[in-house]
Amino acid sequence: MQSLNWQSLDPIAKRAALARPRASQDPAVREQAATLIGCVRREGDAGVRRLSLELDGAQLGDLKASSAEMSTALRALAPKERAAFDRAIENVTRFHSAQLPQAFALETESGVRCESLVRPLRAVGLYVPAGSAPLPSAVIMLAVPARLAGCPVRVLCTPPRADGTAHPAILAAASLCGIEQVYKIGGAQAIAAMAYGTESVPKVVKVFGPGNAWVTAAKQLVAEDPDGAALDMPAGPSEVMVIADGGANAEFVAADLLAQAEHGADSQAILLSDSPTLIAAVALQVRAQQSKLSRQRILEASVAAMRLIQVPDLATAVEVCERYAPEHLLIQTRAPRELLAQIHSAGSVFLGPCSPEPMGDYCSGTNHVLPTYGYARAYSGLSVADFVRHMSVQELSVAGLEALGPVAATLATLEGLDAHAAAVQVRLQALARGLRL
Repeated sequence: MQSLNWQSLDPIAKRAALARPRASQDPAVREQAATLIGCVRREGDAGVRRLSLELDGAQLGDLKASSAEMSTALRALAPKERAAFDRAIENVTRFHSAQLPQAFALETESGVRCESLVRPLRAVGLYVPAGSAPLPSAVIMLAVPARLAGCPVRVLCTPPRADGTAHPAILAAASLCGIEQVYKIGGAQAIAAMAYGTESVPKVVKVFGPGNAWVTAAKQLVAEDPDGAALDMPAGPSEVMVIADGGANAEFVAADLLAQAEHGADSQAILLSDSPTLIAAVALQVRAQQSKLSRQRILEASVAAMRLIQVPDLATAVEVCERYAPEHLLIQTRAPRELLAQIHSAGSVFLGPCSPEPMGDYCSGTNHVLPTYGYARAYSGLSVADFVRHMSVQELSVAGLEALGPVAATLATLEGLDAHAAAVQVRLQALARGLRL
């Protein structure tokens, strides 16, 4: 853990203080992912089974989880677990329902009707990791907006366990979210199966969800292929930034930093505060709380990279935050909403001491699939809009064509595209000859 004073840092040191773990650009990872994709494309289900045995140690029969497996997993939930799932799904549904895009139509001028239609993506692939920790919460965050968008084909892939079964919590969450097609496939081979289709797995047009370096590389590779599938957003290691003043609770702040740090060794946690007293207290709390947590191997690496940065004032904290563009931003100041008005580049924001980041991860209603690695400057968190596309329509009457056609012909001629101009002019000339269109 590093304690730094922002004002004492030169420009190079400031860049280093906000430097992220190097993005996974290892050519070997990309090459390996490409090899796995090629295997699935050539061999289909047989390739998936072979790779699952080699990489996951799982001997697979049916790739698809049966209805009996889904039902058993759902029945195995304790009442408290079922109630937690139900409430989380309810809140995520309520929040995302408000995001539903609307079609519209208008006349830009007399006789020129323009429309924007909303169409759900016909088939989407949802990837839910289950490595060091199963993520049924990711099922909710992916499946609920896909269902609300009306995507008719919703395919979910999750890695098999050694016995060839999927984690029951993931199956239960899928069942509760209306996902009927769950496949026990993990890693780059799952991305390939969804992007290109196999004998068992339907081909999808877009793939969603987090994953390791091979999953990320596979998503990028299939998105670059016109025959593949689009991806949801650029991905990088998880990250959190906390802006806190002297009135913040050091125990709370430390817990928030550790909550994100436990995701992975490359997860990044940064504190910005104008209070040296708080920074010192947070450092002590991090060590004390870390010793009681279970994921020690991961935390040893991520806490070593944690940065506690003293800034001269909260205005500087906002400037540093905008420069960093965090995935998660927690504002624990005396007047957090006042700072919110100045924040433009963050994936998801948590205001005040009663808003820990895990509330957004699980059940507040917002989506936890967020832009990382600084992409929050230009990308938004996952929403219903990611599962639909907008299609424009235009329809001109004779009067509309006569009035507006010359404008299109003039602009086309200006660009030197005489065939474009002719496509308009041939109609105008026909009208001039009295031909009815």
